[in-house]
Amino acid sequence: MGFPIDRPRRLRRTETLRRMVRETRLSPDNLIQPLFVCPGKDVARPVPSMPGVAQMSVDRIIAAAREIHAAGVPAVILFGIPERKDARGSEAWNDSGEVQRAIRGIKEHAPGLAVLTDVCMCEYTDHGHCGVLKDGDVDNDATLEVLAREALSHARAGADIVAPSDMMDGRVGAIRRALDENGFTQVAIMAYAAKFASAFYGPFRDAAESTPRFGDRRSYQMDPPNGNEAIREVALDLEEGADIVMVKPALAYLDLIYRVKHDFMVPVAAYNVSGEYAMIRAAGLNGWIDEERAVMEVLTSIRRAGADMILTYFATDVARRLSA
Repeated sequence: MGFPIDRPRRLRRTETLRRMVRETRLSPDNLIQPLFVCPGKDVARPVPSMPGVAQMSVDRIIAAAREIHAAGVPAVILFGIPERKDARGSEAWNDSGEVQRAIRGIKEHAPGLAVLTDVCMCEYTDHGHCGVLKDGDVDNDATLEVLAREALSHARAGADIVAPSDMMDGRVGAIRRALDENGFTQVAIMAYAAKFASAFYGPFRDAAESTPRFGDRRSYQMDPPNGNEAIREVALDLEEGADIVMVKPALAYLDLIYRVKHDFMVPVAAYNVSGEYAMIRAAGLNGWIDEERAVMEVLTSIRRAGADMILTYFATDVARRLSA
C-alpha cells in the first residue's frame, strides 16, 4: 500500500500516541553516574571544562551518592585522584585510598546503590600513562600485575563491578583470575573492550588529573577507523571472563555499539564521554541549543543503538526528569 492509505503521521498527532508507539525506552535503570574522588574533607572543586561536574572528597561523594540513589540512578562509577603519585601508581591499590574509602562509605550510607570502579593507572602514575613504563612505553605484561592488585583492593572495599579501562592485552583474564583466587567470584567485570584513542577525552583528563606528561595513548587505545578490530577486542574480553563490555566513546561509535549488541547479545555499556558532555553543556549554557532536548535525544540514540547501560555525567538530572 502507500499514501493515501498508509499515513504514518496518524500516530504522531499527540504526545499520548507518540508514547504508545515509541520503540526505544530510556529509563533511569540504564544510567550510571561517574564521580571523581579527591583527597581532603568538605571539598567540591569544580572542573572548569565540565560545568556542573566537580572533584569531591569522600564525605561529599557519600552525600552525592545518596542524592543519586534517591533520583533513581542505580549505579555510580568512581575515579580516584590520589594525594601522591609515583611511577607504578601504587596508591591505586592502597586499601585506605580515596576510592576504597568512598566505596565503603557509599555501601554504608547508600546500600542500594551499585558501585563500579575504574581500574587503570593513569590517575595514579606520575607520568600519566595507563601502566608501568619500560623504555618510554607501557609494558603490557608488567601492567597486568598492578591492575589485578588495584581490582583486588576495590573488591576488598566492597565494589560490585570493577571496570578495567587501560586497554592492556590480557587484563580481563588477569583480573578474573586474581578475583577468583581470592574469593571474589561474585565481583563482575565491565571491560572497556573497545576504547578508542579519541579526541573527546580532554575534559575528563582535567577532572581526573590524568593527562600524559609525554606522548599519547595511541599505542594501546584503539585506532578510531577500526571497526572489525573492535569486534575482535570484544570477543577476546568475553573469552577472558568479562561480564559486560563497553564501547567508548559513544556518539562517534554508535555503529559499533549496534554491532557489539547484535553479534554477542551480552550486556553492553557505552560511555557518553566528557567531550560529548562538555559540547552539549557549553552549547546549552550559551543558548545555542535546547540542552534538555539535546541530552534526551543523544542518550536515546545510544540506547537505540543497543546500549543497556550508559555512563553519562547527565545521569542524575536525566533520572529526575524521567521520574517526574
